Amino acid sequence: MKRNRIILATLIAFLVVLGMYFAVHLFQTPGDSGKTVRLLYWNVQNGMWDGQYDDYQRFTTWVAEQNADICVWAEAQKLYVTGTDQWEPEKEEECVNRWKRLAERYGHSYVYLSAHPDAYPQLITSRYPLEAEKLIEGNADTIVCHGASWYKMKMGKKTFNIVTLHTWPQRYGYHSTEENRQESIAKNEGDLFRRVEMEYICKETILSHPDAKNEYWAMMGDFNSVSKVDNNVYKLPENSTMFLVHDYITGETPYLDLIHELYPHQYLKTTGSNKRIDFIYVTPALYEKINYASVLYDRYCTPYRDEHSVSYFWNPSDHCPILMEFKQ
Repeated sequence: MKRNRIILATLIAFLVVLGMYFAVHLFQTPGDSGKTVRLLYWNVQNGMWDGQYDDYQRFTTWVAEQNADICVWAEAQKLYVTGTDQWEPEKEEECVNRWKRLAERYGHSYVYLSAHPDAYPQLITSRYPLEAEKLIEGNADTIVCHGASWYKMKMGKKTFNIVTLHTWPQRYGYHSTEENRQESIAKNEGDLFRRVEMEYICKETILSHPDAKNEYWAMMGDFNSVSKVDNNVYKLPENSTMFLVHDYITGETPYLDLIHELYPHQYLKTTGSNKRIDFIYVTPALYEKINYASVLYDRYCTPYRDEHSVSYFWNPSDHCPILMEFKQ
């Protein structure tokens, strides 16, 4: 009888230890000591149009190799018939289900679709659950054309705030008609519209937190505008309206341009056309935790065009990805 009690006590102790092991290892969260967080951002062009040829196998294999905990995809929705420029947008449910299937291949269990007034949403996949703080489309006075989003991830006692966006892409204004587009371009109305979008997004997110500079924030996306810090490449007038978006961010928010801060004497383009219009901005508190960040150029992800390219599409995308890693 005594022997049975000893066996039972030993078995209970073993189960308790086993439970503690799984709590630490199987259900580990980013808040656990010693963890780093890797985030990958990429405008994948029309839902990763290039990946339609092989059911996205090259794409998901490459993403798995980056070992990111969070992925932010701009232009996440599939828009065209495979291998063509024939317009055929997938429905929202189809988009989410496709990304769930793809995310599973590279080890992500969670999928979140941003607000999207049109067919160009951002989408987040993650190893860890996120909390949707705000999905942003604008209001009666301000339109956020491709939508934006604000998600939060708990990291122990800290919170990681993730803001995604994709601003208006055209030189003419959002409200211009086909007849007056040239006049709109002459008035720089595309730049002016993006500046309004950016102010609205920042006021709805980081500027709603008075102490944001001491918190973990990252804002990323296709800004469709260039920064004055790169003007040694662009050679634009100092008062060019093309700088309005980034002048606002650097002048009115605590954000730092992550790539410029890490590579102040290098120009790291983010498009096949040699522009830097994709950015990750971080707060000073998060910047202090950065282990690594860079625009990625490798054999797979560097934009190129060949005789098989359709219309104005690039392979695998017209944009380059950006990867960042930070410690807690």
